[in-house]
Amino acid sequence: MHRFLLTPRWWGINVFVALAIPFCLFMGTWQLGRFEDRVGSHREATAERPADQPAAPLDSLLPVDTKTSGRLASASGEYGQQLLVPDREVDGKTGFYVLTLLRTDTGKTVPVVRGWLPGTPDPAKAPAPPAGRTEVTGALQASENSGTKGVHSQGGLPAGQVGVIGAATLVNLVQDPLYDAWLTVQTPADGMIPVPAKAPLNTGLDLKAFQNLGYTGEWFVFVAFVLFMWFRLYRRDVETLRDAEAGLLPAPVAAAPEAGEAAGAREGAAATARPAE
Repeated sequence: MHRFLLTPRWWGINVFVALAIPFCLFMGTWQLGRFEDRVGSHREATAERPADQPAAPLDSLLPVDTKTSGRLASASGEYGQQLLVPDREVDGKTGFYVLTLLRTDTGKTVPVVRGWLPGTPDPAKAPAPPAGRTEVTGALQASENSGTKGVHSQGGLPAGQVGVIGAATLVNLVQDPLYDAWLTVQTPADGMIPVPAKAPLNTGLDLKAFQNLGYTGEWFVFVAFVLFMWFRLYRRDVETLRDAEAGLLPAPVAAAPEAGEAAGAREGAAATARPAE
């Protein structure tokens, strides 16, 4: 009854199923792992930092990752060029960041967001930075890029404004080496509002995270579909064999050979009846 499973057709079907199921299980497990990694990164990035945690030297917290992002970092140096970052929201209101470049004692420059002000960017509204050597403490943030939410990456900004806070954007404005990070002061002065620290990129439960979860379900559904199709083909062939053994299938029609024999007999009879010339 089951010898049909050894036919070349069923060898091909069985090999396909034997390869497809482990592959689908592997891909589903991998996608599930990606989702769990994003959940873990989200929890780590959004975990509250201890309020009494002292500020650490800037260099000791680099490079920025999920553990160091948002940590208080300290740096000493002198403020230099001041820039405005337009179209930034704080508490649902649109305004601009006051960004000042700090040349640290190490010789490298770090961008420092000293605060936020509402309205359109205006250099006259931005308070001047402290003169002389100063100690700066702020929440550590990873450099922005064109994919960061809320940035102005189209260019065409007036002089004295920058749309993206990152070393790649500021490298043409600063001769000194730049830190691949920036600080946001949490206790700004001169009436400015502090800019809250943000979680690093690709650490939130965004659409990509739930896409991974959806792909996980799809791969496991593929496993069930492959098994279903194998069982359906198997049952169809078994039922066909049973019907053939029970004589329920119609016998093959042999009309063509019989018709040929009848035609030959008629031609022979006609030749016999024809008178000789």
